[in-house]
Amino acid sequence: MDHVTTGKLQGDPATPSWWSGVLLSVMVGGCFYAWMANSLETEAVERFRNQARSIQYNVAGGIKACTDVLRGTASHFQAADSISRESFHRYVQGLDIQRNFPAIATINFAQYVTDKDRDAFERQMRSSAVRQLGYPEFQILPAGRRAHYTVITLLEPVYGARTKFGFDLSARAASDNALAEARDKGVLTSSGMPIQLPESPTQFGMPLRLPVYRSDLPLNTVAERRAAYLGSVGIGFSVPRLVEAAMVDVPVHGIRVRLYSVPSGMKAQGGQPAGHLLFDSLETGQGRLPPEAHVQLSLPLNFNGRVWQAYFDAPRAALFSTFDAYLPWLAALVGFVSTLLMYALFHAQVSSRRRALQMARDMTRELRDSQARLQLSHQRLRRLAAHAEQIKEEERKRIAREIHDDLGQSLLALRIEADLLANRTAHRHPKLYARASATLRQIDDTIRSVRNIINDLRPNVLDLGLSAAVEWQVTQFRKRSGIACDVVDPDGAPELDDRCGVALFRVLQESLSNILQHARATHVRVELRHLGGTLKMTITDNGIGLHDSSRNKTGSFGLVGMEERMSLLGGDCSILSRPHGGTTVTVTVPVAWRVAPVQLGEFASH
Repeated sequence: MDHVTTGKLQGDPATPSWWSGVLLSVMVGGCFYAWMANSLETEAVERFRNQARSIQYNVAGGIKACTDVLRGTASHFQAADSISRESFHRYVQGLDIQRNFPAIATINFAQYVTDKDRDAFERQMRSSAVRQLGYPEFQILPAGRRAHYTVITLLEPVYGARTKFGFDLSARAASDNALAEARDKGVLTSSGMPIQLPESPTQFGMPLRLPVYRSDLPLNTVAERRAAYLGSVGIGFSVPRLVEAAMVDVPVHGIRVRLYSVPSGMKAQGGQPAGHLLFDSLETGQGRLPPEAHVQLSLPLNFNGRVWQAYFDAPRAALFSTFDAYLPWLAALVGFVSTLLMYALFHAQVSSRRRALQMARDMTRELRDSQARLQLSHQRLRRLAAHAEQIKEEERKRIAREIHDDLGQSLLALRIEADLLANRTAHRHPKLYARASATLRQIDDTIRSVRNIINDLRPNVLDLGLSAAVEWQVTQFRKRSGIACDVVDPDGAPELDDRCGVALFRVLQESLSNILQHARATHVRVELRHLGGTLKMTITDNGIGLHDSSRNKTGSFGLVGMEERMSLLGGDCSILSRPHGGTTVTVTVPVAWRVAPVQLGEFASH
């Protein structure tokens, strides 16, 4: 049995294969790899965008810091009646721009002078501490007479004084118009064009200027502002240093930042940035961009009403750490191993379930086979019991007939002879007559005993039918026990097979015997009814009833025998009893019942 079960499991096409589990694990590992790679890509791009926004915010903050310094410087000039070179130098030193504002390259003041005041202004500038604090000899540049001038008179750091000290900002029409607009409106102004920084001829910055007015005059109208106008303070900040300071905390190496000043109305064309290039990190030692796929982002900046566009560019490889390169493979390994383990568990459960089902099927088949064999054996036993009962009844019938024919005839002949002897000796031989009479009485008692034995073996009244046999049995029971008995047989029992009649008679005998021995009854009722094709016999008493334990009492087969007799005839036997309420035995049997003869050879062959 075990060998057959194993063969079925191995050959079952529905059993999961290990190859399918490995393939499924590889597919899940691939999905995990793709998911992790996509997650890292998304996270890296988002991190790049956040860093770009951080640089944008830092650049905007640096520009604001420069404008704050410019506004503070303008307030410093408006608060004092006059600013000397020494006080201006101390003021700029106090700002410590190299540490606090590294993007600022220069701070200056340009005084407004009309042409009629030029000569007096030049004499004053030349007479006051020439070459003081490193300043060169004063002269207005470029040369020539103009209606008005905006001349740089104060400059820090001083190392740029040789080229800027005395320079007239109004000499160029564009700068003059910007200064005039700022003067009339009282706002910041910038030409928007890069300027060369004094400390490095290769670096350029952006200028910012703010008008300065006399503090004792009103500034409500354009005319009032023009009347109170003293000049303007300006700063020049280094765009490279501004962007580099904004990139200090950026962890991504190799990121490229380009800054463009975009004129109003200009748009990018063909994917190329538009405007004037202000800064490119590739020119400041950041290295060249590797020829790999890269990530790009463009963000706007506001510079005093002008639009700057910042372009950020970084190779994708620079966005990932060394550990990030192994994460997708690690995720694939986790997915592969976990799926393989789950599949192994599933495979084990399915295999166990299939083995259990196969075992259950085998056990069920064996149980059914055992039930079939048991049922066949039970049927054979019942048929054997029926055959034994038939043989027993036939043997009783044979013995009763032989007793009746042989012993009965002999006793009858003996009685006749004894009666003749008694009659002949009645007058002549009194003693012999007495002996003959005693012998005759003994013979009569023996004849009655023989008749009782014959009736016990098989009453002759059964040959007259079941109704007569029941009536005779009840009469005999009434005589023996003295218990009142009634027989109800309104229709008369139909003609029955001899075995059926004998079985019903034996059930009646057993029931009456039980009533006499155990019931303590005072009345018994026996009823026979013919209902269609079924004969029903009911035996009822008013005794003490039957306990459940009495039915299964060891060594007692009376009730079991009654049920088995009816079962062999295809009928039914039911026993209903209530404590102190009497007992009712009901048997039913088909009227047309017949049984096939059973030969002992059938059982001997098994």
